[in-house]
Amino acid sequence: MGYKIAVIGATGRVGREVLSTLAEFQDEAIDCVIALASKKSEGKKVSFGDKELTVLCLEDYDFVGTNVAIFCAGSHVSEEMKEGVPLIIPEINKEKIMEYKNHNIISNPNCTTIQMLLVLHLLHQKAKIKRIVASTYQSTSGAGKAAMDELYDQTKKIFMNEAKKPKIFSKQIAFNCIPHVGEFMENGSTEEEWKMQEETKKILEEDIKVTATCVRVPVFIGHAMAVNVEFDQHITEEQAREVLSEAEDSGVLVYNRREDSEYITQIDVVQENAVYVSRIRRDNTVEHGLNMWIVADNLRKGAALNIVQILEILIREHLSIKCI
Repeated sequence: MGYKIAVIGATGRVGREVLSTLAEFQDEAIDCVIALASKKSEGKKVSFGDKELTVLCLEDYDFVGTNVAIFCAGSHVSEEMKEGVPLIIPEINKEKIMEYKNHNIISNPNCTTIQMLLVLHLLHQKAKIKRIVASTYQSTSGAGKAAMDELYDQTKKIFMNEAKKPKIFSKQIAFNCIPHVGEFMENGSTEEEWKMQEETKKILEEDIKVTATCVRVPVFIGHAMAVNVEFDQHITEEQAREVLSEAEDSGVLVYNRREDSEYITQIDVVQENAVYVSRIRRDNTVEHGLNMWIVADNLRKGAALNIVQILEILIREHLSIKCI
């Protein structure tokens, strides 16, 4: 008997991307994939490779016999990083996956944390990171399909000289940037900014200073970030490029020519699995500092691909354990 996988939130942007990625990387050990969503989505069809799955109602679903449940939900479902729950980026800390047995839960990091740390953990092995300053430029897909629809509708209405008040965002997103991703906290940071700080420390297991400003921009898919890194020792631009370019199976690609258009933007990374690094350069305001531009498809490596990579490792480990 193979594994039975349930995808909760299957009609959302991340849920659909998870199904698409599962279909691409489907392991022969996966016997059945179930699409689940709320009552209003029951009976809808969602793509799974060259097949279609009928969406079942989450409230009525019996999880008996289901091996793994993938929750493609927002921050309201998981508001805390509980002790003992592994927070996994497979390229960085896959050895922590089996710690899921403490709670039978594995947590997927925030999309911005994933793309930033895929790059920085490689440099951290060359020269220890002291401080990170990140400014993000996050697409509307990070807030779901309704947010993408709001960008589309507002843009269309503006060209038609019609007013369109925001519903998903706090301000107009079309032709605008909003420094507000996640709920505000007492200290003035947003939840998204806080996650980047705390998740970095947990995943790298280092008390690294992190400060972030997260901004929603009028882009449909793809997150970008300008990252400034201060190290405890000297590392040149050339050394950084070499480390990032030569790391095998890192999921990172360097695209760093200093010419017009020779850098990566959000529109370039849609449906790409890799995280791209451009504009690596020296920061002369500190003794050991670098600046860089990091871009990725937030629905792929920022969510779906990372989830499926975790699932594949978990299945392999389970199979080997069962055969002992």
